[in-house]
Amino acid sequence: MQFAQRLFSTRGGTVAVSAFAAVLAAVILLLYLQQYRSSVSEASAPMTVLVAKNLIEKGTPGTVIGTEEHFQVATTPRDELKEGAIADPATLRGLVAIDDIYPGQQLTTADFTTGGADSVATRVIEYERGMAVPLDESHGMLGKVYAGDHVDVLGAFVVDGPDGKQHPVVRMLVQDVLVMDVPAEAKATGLGSGGGTQAKSVVLRVTDEEAAFIAFGSEYGKVWVVVRPKSGAQQHVPSQVTLAQILAGVKPIPVKRSEGSSPWTGGRR
Repeated sequence: MQFAQRLFSTRGGTVAVSAFAAVLAAVILLLYLQQYRSSVSEASAPMTVLVAKNLIEKGTPGTVIGTEEHFQVATTPRDELKEGAIADPATLRGLVAIDDIYPGQQLTTADFTTGGADSVATRVIEYERGMAVPLDESHGMLGKVYAGDHVDVLGAFVVDGPDGKQHPVVRMLVQDVLVMDVPAEAKATGLGSGGGTQAKSVVLRVTDEEAAFIAFGSEYGKVWVVVRPKSGAQQHVPSQVTLAQILAGVKPIPVKRSEGSSPWTGGRR
């Protein structure tokens, strides 16, 4: 206390204290400005984010958004980045949009949910369709079938021949289609187990055109589903078989198919 009194009692002491106070204030100001610049720089730092390129409708699966390029990669200042913003397309896997996402809108985790990500509708794109094909056990398949298997679909019909009589014919409808689901009632007993004709069904991933042909075959004939090998499957040119061919012991007649022709011949897109 006495030191302070002596310091301020002289002119030199007063000047020294004032100079010290000015230096201290300058140091504090410099520290503040440095911190301010740092915060401003951090807030304006460019951050990567996925932005909707076009309208993403409610229920669109994240896998579709990624593969169909419904998004574009953009940069935005950190302070404009929404909470939960998505920067990696891999984050979208297994998710489903819970609401419409509009063009230019940042994609965030709040826009998606895992509920319903495994539904049939989220696993088909563009021309693909998920189709429930009704079967009975006598026309089901050779052995059991499970989701993830690949199958061929045959159609058996009775047609009017040029002789005015009806003739049976079997044709390959489609080949190498994915089994997306097997309903619970079919899983319980196993399709192809025999001993009844209770209707069952399997859900197949087909094109819109193939769906129409399978529907026709199911409505006006009989449909067979044949399980393919898990790996290394090969296939002949799709063919049709008639009673005359079987009795005569001749080979099935190949059905020629040109690019873009009807899926009735069994070709895949």
